[in-house]
Amino acid sequence: MAAPSAEPSLLRRFAPRIGLMLAALLILALIQRPDDRLRVFFPALRGDAALVQTPNGLYLLIDGGSDPDALVTALGRRMPFWQRDLALVILTSPGEAGQVAALERYRAHRALALPSNAPNATRDAWRRLLARDATPVRALRVGQRLEIDGVTIQTLDCDDAGALIRLDYGATSVVFAHNVTSAMLEHRFTRRASLLVYPWQYDPHTPLVESLHPTAIIFSDGRQSRHPPQQTYHERAVGGARLYHERMDGDIEWVSDGQHAHIITLERAGR
Repeated sequence: MAAPSAEPSLLRRFAPRIGLMLAALLILALIQRPDDRLRVFFPALRGDAALVQTPNGLYLLIDGGSDPDALVTALGRRMPFWQRDLALVILTSPGEAGQVAALERYRAHRALALPSNAPNATRDAWRRLLARDATPVRALRVGQRLEIDGVTIQTLDCDDAGALIRLDYGATSVVFAHNVTSAMLEHRFTRRASLLVYPWQYDPHTPLVESLHPTAIIFSDGRQSRHPPQQTYHERAVGGARLYHERMDGDIEWVSDGQHAHIITLERAGR
């Protein structure tokens, strides 16, 4: 008489575990589904990086910081596990290797970079990965505008050393000045910004910051200065802006429905 098959008992043994795994994946998919909001996530890592999630679930990566492993971990935590595409990548800090690591795992559909051809090993590796995926690469230029899923990306200024980029969604906006040059600090703009990303080692009392009159400022560590300001946290609050820094707040997320925006920090999220 043939021995009874072990397959039914194995199925009974592992079925509960498989069910739990499928349930966990379903819950994760529901949590990560698009919610018609613009989300800009700033992971707490060395250098500057921002992951933008558009209202319908497209992803944009601005720079990447200097800790490749930390960036890849952050992307894996924030993006759905099945998502392996980036609608746009922007590189304003070619000396930081984080975005190179991201491109080893994710395919970019479009890429923008500083208008510089100076030798740079990190930027060369970045370009090779984009060429592998046949991704079109364009140089940032002043006045350049892109529209992606209801979000407008505009280059306010750029040169071969830095850039000033604005994201608009409805009545809300983010200005990325984390890799701004000293000349760009003298600009004055008529449109305010909901959020400004700005170097900690730069004095915020400049025509640029004062004209933008941001509701909140996230300080970044990527850009260094020979003469950083000796200012208290309170003294940096230009126009009464709320202040954030990853060293104090951990991961930071800015969320907008197009009319109103709020900020979630690691501590508040309870993670």
